[in-house]
Formats: sequence, C-alpha cells, structure tokens
Amino acid sequence: MIWLTWRQFRAAATAVFAALGVLAILLALPGPGLADNCSDGIAACTAQGGECSDFARRFFDEHEKAFLGVSAVALLLPAVIGLFWGAPPVARELEAGTHRLVWNQSITRTRWLAVKLGLVGLAATTAAGVGTLAVTWWASPIDRTADGSYARISPLLFAARGIVPVGYAAFAFVLGVTAGLLIRRTLPAMAVALAAFVAVQIAMPLLVRPHLAEPVRSNTEISESNFQNVLTPQDGGSPQVTLGTPQTEDWILSTRIVDASGGAPDAIALSPSGACGQHPDSTPPVIEECFAEINRLGYRQQVTYHPASRFWPFQWYETGIYAALTLALAGLSFRCIRRRLS
Repeated sequence: MIWLTWRQFRAAATAVFAALGVLAILLALPGPGLADNCSDGIAACTAQGGECSDFARRFFDEHEKAFLGVSAVALLLPAVIGLFWGAPPVARELEAGTHRLVWNQSITRTRWLAVKLGLVGLAATTAAGVGTLAVTWWASPIDRTADGSYARISPLLFAARGIVPVGYAAFAFVLGVTAGLLIRRTLPAMAVALAAFVAVQIAMPLLVRPHLAEPVRSNTEISESNFQNVLTPQDGGSPQVTLGTPQTEDWILSTRIVDASGGAPDAIALSPSGACGQHPDSTPPVIEECFAEINRLGYRQQVTYHPASRFWPFQWYETGIYAALTLALAGLSFRCIRRRLS
C-alpha cells in the first residue's frame, strides 16, 4: 500500500520539492551578502552615534519587492499543498471507483486512508517546513529593518514565518482529504477545501489570534514617533493635530487619542494662538514647542498592542490550534470511511 501510494503521489511530490530546491538555491546565493550588508550598515550608523532609521528605511526599500514576493510564496505554499495533495488523490479514486479494487486486495479501508494521511501528510509538512525555513533565513536581515506595518508579529508576516506554516500545511492537506471523502468529486472537493482554508486563514488573525493573550495597553506621549499631521485652518480656527500608528515592532491592535480626563476626542483641538497655531508673521509652528503644548494639556495616545516578544508563544499557540483541527478532521475522515463509503 505504501508503494502504491508513492507511485500515485511521486509526480506531484517531485514537482513541489524541485521547485522548493530551486527556491532554496535562489535564496541561498544572495543570502549571506544580504545579511552582511545589513550588519555592516547598522554597525556603521551605530558607530557614528546616530540612529539607524534612515539606513533601515533605505535598506528595506531596496529589497521590499523581493521581500514581499518571497513572503507570498510562504503564504501560498500551504494552500497549494492542500489543494493539490489533499483532495485529488482521494476524490479521484472515489470518483473513478478504483478504491474498491484496493479494498478487495486484503487492504482495509482504514489502512488505505492511514497510509495516505501518513505518507502524503509527512511530505506536506516537510515541504512547508523547508519552504518557511528558507524564507525565514533569507528574510531575517530585512525583518530587522522593516517598519511597524511589516513587523514580524503583524498579520501580514506572521503566517509566513516560524513554525505555523507547518501547521497550516497539515491542516490544509487533511482538509482536502476530508473534502474528497465527503464530496467524492475532484474539482468540487478542491474548490470546497480551498474556500474553507481561506476562510479559516482570514478568521484566525481577526477573531482568534488577538485573544491568545491579554493585549497590553499603554498611554504614550505625543512625539515624532506617532505624530502624523497638524492642520491650521485659514480662518484662524483651532489647529487639528492627528496621530498615526507608532513605528514599532509590536502588533498594534488599536490606537486613539485621550485627553486629560480620559475622554477620546476625534482629534486634538488646540488654541490658534498656541505653539501649534499659525503665527501672525505666517511662520509655521515649531514642532518641538507644539509637542510640548500638547503634552502639557494632558493629551496622550492610547495604544492597545501585543509585544513583539509574543511572536514565538503565539506561533506555538496557533500551531497547536491547527494541530487540534487537523486531528479532528482526521478523526472525521476515518469515521466517514468506515460508515459512509462503500
């Protein structure tokens, strides 16, 4: 049974692992130079006594397209595995009726399914592990220079780093097998498996991951790190100061302005004659004095976030959730093959 399963699966496995080999070579060739350039640049700007924000911005901008493209590969790999390795091998046999021939050759249906889940599932998790390991290694110097929108713990990159892609691949594969057993037709099973996988992937960062631990809430002063804009109306009205998301490696869940009484105004409204207002000689406001006035009046930015240090705990928690879902689907598959299929 193992030999038969390998014969049926070897073409797909060869194609995927060959593609992963090419990807690993393409990443391994420039990888050491990329890491050296990042380390040398950070060391140089640190030695000069200045901040490295300008270097980090330039370095990330130079490699942003490749960075996003490689990360997209790690994001798509589990879905591809579930789509092409999970549903077709099972659904195709049930659709053509060839499973009956196997079951009449002293191979029980439970063993038939167990071999498929074990052999192909091991290959699926191995492929995902190899892919995410190569991507994580290559992207590590760029991760160091990314701003808050590309923080490693943010939803955009979390699913393309660490160990969770292995959990995604196992779940996607067993989801495809289950869809194939229930629907028994290849193309509909592939479509259902893909739709279900995408739905779970969207729900996880929106509904589950933010609650894996209690978020941290902090009130921070208004400074260059979170200041976005100050608008002084031409009619002499109150200047409106707006804030942006702090540039940080943490995962920002929400941010808002609070005043001295704890209220949440839509924007900071200040006196036209104050430091943030337009002066009679039409000179723009001095930004340092504007910050001082804002903080003197008690305005703060309240940020709700998950610290970057929670990246690995969240990786393990989420991988465990996907492992539980995978086991539940595997149990459903065995129940289905014993009671429903003939």
